[in-house]
Amino acid sequence: MIAVRWPDGIVRCPLCNSDKLTYLAKARLYRCYSNHPRQKFSLKVQTVFEDSPIPLEKWLPAVWLLSSCKNGISSYELGKAIGVTQKSAWFMLHRIRLAMQTGGFGKMNKIGNPQGGPVEVDETFVGGKMRNMHRDRRTRYAQQHQGVASGTVGKAIVIGMLDRDMRQVRAKVVPNVKRETLQDEVLKAVKYGTTVYSDNAYGYDRLHYRFVHDVVDHVQTYVKGQVHTNGIENFWSLLKRTLSGTYVAVEPFHLDRYVGEQVFRFNNRGTKKQPMNDPMRFSKAMSQIVGKRLTYAEVTGKVGETRA
Repeated sequence: MIAVRWPDGIVRCPLCNSDKLTYLAKARLYRCYSNHPRQKFSLKVQTVFEDSPIPLEKWLPAVWLLSSCKNGISSYELGKAIGVTQKSAWFMLHRIRLAMQTGGFGKMNKIGNPQGGPVEVDETFVGGKMRNMHRDRRTRYAQQHQGVASGTVGKAIVIGMLDRDMRQVRAKVVPNVKRETLQDEVLKAVKYGTTVYSDNAYGYDRLHYRFVHDVVDHVQTYVKGQVHTNGIENFWSLLKRTLSGTYVAVEPFHLDRYVGEQVFRFNNRGTKKQPMNDPMRFSKAMSQIVGKRLTYAEVTGKVGETRA
């Protein structure tokens, strides 16, 4: 943990950045000699582990398991493996997912030419099949959407982009499939002038103003030479297999963190050009824990509520 937080090996106070400290072995805390509140601090302060009574001996295996398991790990399985309750394991997983996220398209390196290659762009809809829903729920959706109760109604929307050469994905939840929404996300994530491939959805019809845009019509064919979106659709397959097979039921409120988890594993899965194994993936996840915080009120949507 010291090497993760302070790569130079010098422990510093998270409040004043002073290195004039002493380690209290019995309390397993550091004490800063500067005069300010909270002179005592642990390695968890200002990380996703902050204010957690669960020791690092259980947090670190949890990070290893989530970063290494191809299809994720359920809270029941994690709780059984490290010896905590399912509720605690569920909260732990959400905090680790937050660490895996890189903070949105604007904070990530753009993909595409000249360092990268052609970029595939596509969107997908995440949610249960309408035929499996209760009749009352189907009726409610039909009333809300002018008699339509099938297909994409009531589902969350995720947009994704794949750089074919770099084998890097960018994905996030979006509110709708309007042209302004989809193209704004492409502009944030892809370098200008890049060759972009998409299907013929109307949301991408003006990408040629900033990109070399080519389209494949899925009504006629799925591959037109180099023009296809099979790569990003492979990522959708991995994402949905994880959601339906491991996590079973995911609320749209939490979906962005689950997408970030899958993006992290996909981008750090390792290739011939850039080998990556489980220890390296674990170290990468641990390097992103600082400066992130997720409280139980936030993860349950109860921020600002007071107890009766």
